[in-house]
Amino acid sequence: LPTRAGSSLEPQEHSMEPPAVPEEEMPLTAASGPVGCQLFGYVGIEAVLDQMKIKTMKTGFEFNIMVVGQSGLGKSTMVNTLFKSKVSRKASQPGQEERIPKTVQLQSVTHVIEEKGVKMKLTVTDTPGFGDQINNENCWDPIIKYINEQYERYLREEILITRKRKIPDTRVHGCVYFVPPTGHWLRPLDLEFMRRLSKIVNVVPVIAKADTLTLEERAEFKQRIQEDLKTHAISVYPQEDFDQDPDDRALNDRIREKIPFAVVGADQEHQVNGKRVLGRKTKWGIIEVENPAHCEFPLLRDLLIRSHLQDLKDITHNVHYESYRVRRLNESNRP
Repeated sequence: LPTRAGSSLEPQEHSMEPPAVPEEEMPLTAASGPVGCQLFGYVGIEAVLDQMKIKTMKTGFEFNIMVVGQSGLGKSTMVNTLFKSKVSRKASQPGQEERIPKTVQLQSVTHVIEEKGVKMKLTVTDTPGFGDQINNENCWDPIIKYINEQYERYLREEILITRKRKIPDTRVHGCVYFVPPTGHWLRPLDLEFMRRLSKIVNVVPVIAKADTLTLEERAEFKQRIQEDLKTHAISVYPQEDFDQDPDDRALNDRIREKIPFAVVGADQEHQVNGKRVLGRKTKWGIIEVENPAHCEFPLLRDLLIRSHLQDLKDITHNVHYESYRVRRLNESNRP
């Protein structure tokens, strides 16, 4: 039978593959990432670090720390030791008789500290009355309320149509929790406090007055605390979920192995081998707070100031405050 031109009675095979697109016409897709390139001359990109340093030295920065624990655990002394100045609430209010309040009270003092041209606006919040009552039920509620109030204050400033160039930051960046040196297990109060607070703030537990324990008792107590935290799924700082890269993880893993730090505070200097050192004088000798062989205060100081201060602020802003912000905005959008 005759057929039309270009047709055939024979069955034809049809390819399932799409027609090829010339290479020069291939469209760029969203998966295309930034392409690295090699510089053929000096640009000066690293100068931004100097710019950031100069700006920080001019404007300074804020750091807000909270200390929580029973009376008599050396919280004020520890804060003074950390910043090598009289910055604690007790030191700022000399002559006042220290009374244990019937309820948990929060009291903050703010100082400006300057070292080598860098200014830090430091706010220390103390919690007198915490854990000092016969019935300590819900004694963490005023602390949770205070932390959330600082988030709310920051949020209200942030959503203003005309915002300040720099929003005052009163948010708590770190909460140091003082565990009594019982040498046994964590108390229900300790567990419940850290379980609740670790969800809204960076909690750093420490064993207070560690010089009252022998080295063996200290090691056993630390191991029991680590087991308690793991059993009750309490994530204290530095949280494993927030490690940025392998280097951060390696450093933080070493820190997590040491937490809680066994610390001793002292704000007086003593003569040891011809040198003036911070320490506590006992009938057995001088306990040097900055000597790693005597206590783990240097680890706490490095974590809070020398290695993780900016990370504490970043986690506060990007994780804890962000969770609060999302929750509040969702509440306001409900009909």
